[in-house]
Amino acid sequence: HLRSTPSPPPPSEPLDPSGSGDDFDAFYRSNYPTVTRLAYSLCGSMTVAEELAQESFVAAHRRWRRIAGFDRPDLWVRRVVINRSISYRRKLASERRALLKVSKRRDDNAEVEVADDEVWSALRGLSRRQAEVLALVYVEDRPISEVAAILRLGEETVRTHLKRGRAALAAKLQPSEEAV
Repeated sequence: HLRSTPSPPPPSEPLDPSGSGDDFDAFYRSNYPTVTRLAYSLCGSMTVAEELAQESFVAAHRRWRRIAGFDRPDLWVRRVVINRSISYRRKLASERRALLKVSKRRDDNAEVEVADDEVWSALRGLSRRQAEVLALVYVEDRPISEVAAILRLGEETVRTHLKRGRAALAAKLQPSEEAV
């Protein structure tokens, strides 16, 4: 699990590289870039990704006394950013549906992604779980056991999502017969 009995290291001990030490600033500095990349891979907008990452760290800071006692507080922050990314995507989809209903036509004024890479677009087109698993494994280079802990899934379930996600991604990125 992500928790252990809270026992912050004595002040003379150096900060644990996993971020489980008492020093929130060091924890933030060492994890912010990778957490932001994870958010970006799930939502597709760097501006939104930075906002989601910052919100996740603010939530961690508010609970830092408790979270600092976890074996891996970095996994807690990743779970929060994944949840917030899911909420963002749901909100965006809901807004688009509402605009379509009001205008009764395609929403041509929706936010346009600047230079949206085909791979990231294909990743975001996968099922939510497949996208999360692929992002954690390939963007963050996390082992299956950590992905399972972050997503609160069994390791076999993670492997299944990984296998299906890879196959779906390959199918989406495969050139069509017309382009050949």
